Amino acid sequence: MFYDKTINSILHDDFSAHFPEEHKKDSFNSLYLLYDTLKVQKQEQTSKELIYRSILNSIDTAALILEKENEDWSIFIMNDCFSRLFKVPKVNHWQYLKNYLPSLCSEIEKVGFTELKKAISIKIEDQDLQTFMLQTSHTQTYNKEYFIILLDSIQRVIEKKEKEAWINLMKIISHELMNSLTPIRALSQNLLHIVDQEELEEDDFEDIKSSISTIINRSDHLQFFVENYRKLAMLPTPNKQMTPINALFEDCLRIMNPILKEERIELINEIHSSRSIMIDKNQMEQVIINLITNSIHALKEKEEKKLIVSSYTENNRFFIVISDNGKGVDTEIRDKVFLPFFTTRKDGAGIGLTLSKNIIEAHGGYLSYQTDEDKTSFVICLI
Repeated sequence: MFYDKTINSILHDDFSAHFPEEHKKDSFNSLYLLYDTLKVQKQEQTSKELIYRSILNSIDTAALILEKENEDWSIFIMNDCFSRLFKVPKVNHWQYLKNYLPSLCSEIEKVGFTELKKAISIKIEDQDLQTFMLQTSHTQTYNKEYFIILLDSIQRVIEKKEKEAWINLMKIISHELMNSLTPIRALSQNLLHIVDQEELEEDDFEDIKSSISTIINRSDHLQFFVENYRKLAMLPTPNKQMTPINALFEDCLRIMNPILKEERIELINEIHSSRSIMIDKNQMEQVIINLITNSIHALKEKEEKKLIVSSYTENNRFFIVISDNGKGVDTEIRDKVFLPFFTTRKDGAGIGLTLSKNIIEAHGGYLSYQTDEDKTSFVICLI
């Protein structure tokens, strides 16, 4: 009787019973060890589930995990963000959720609970439609199937990225300002101390001249910094005209060829397009010259130096590619290359790539880069 009762408890995942001391030995010892081991494992599993649920409830993304049972989907976990954001109670069944969020459920059912990533508009109660980035994934463990749904407000994603960009920009601006203001203040205090003396000696005059010279240099640096900021902030609207691609690159390469020859860089020109595109020629020349200049610096330490310019058309979009076999973009700075005033060069202002990106975006396109072991490419896409 005791044996059957214990086995039944194990089968039903019920570990609330306690073994009498006399049953922990002799003929029931193995059964006790099995029961106790499974009880500990169940407690550990419950603890892990609580931790996972706590983590899911702490994230700022709406998360919903479905579990498949007999060809029907039930709600395994709905995190707090999902419930709060969509004003949905923590229901257990997919059919109930459809009453609250028909547009979301319909979109997922339409693709048969397969993986997708897309923007979706969802109406929350009586509010206007809101746009979310929907991302789903499918996973299977043993005999269980799970479907994971993640939703992020596009507006919140944009705001988050804007905030991160502003924080990074302010760090760089603060760094640049402090690099000039700190020595200017220290030198000014030193000058004040010198002129407060009753008599000035020859060495004092040398100190005054040196301090004033340094203050002027740092002031010039600040002025240069502010002028570059104005270039970024006050970029004029492109004056677009139909421009032949060949003519655009001929002018750019005519300017850059003397430097390429001086640096012993092999130029491979694969631009053979007779196409004309609607651009501001002066601004686009500035972008191409900036990108070629970056390649020249990337090739400084290379023995064999190659610069390749090419173009192609795909899906009604026109692409310009500038590649080099230089040192590439280090992993730790890949998310900073387009950041204003960020530079790895001692003589760099850090606005070339930012300005280029702004110009391309003002043309309705985008600027991106690809880097691997033997080649780095900056890609201009014009729509």
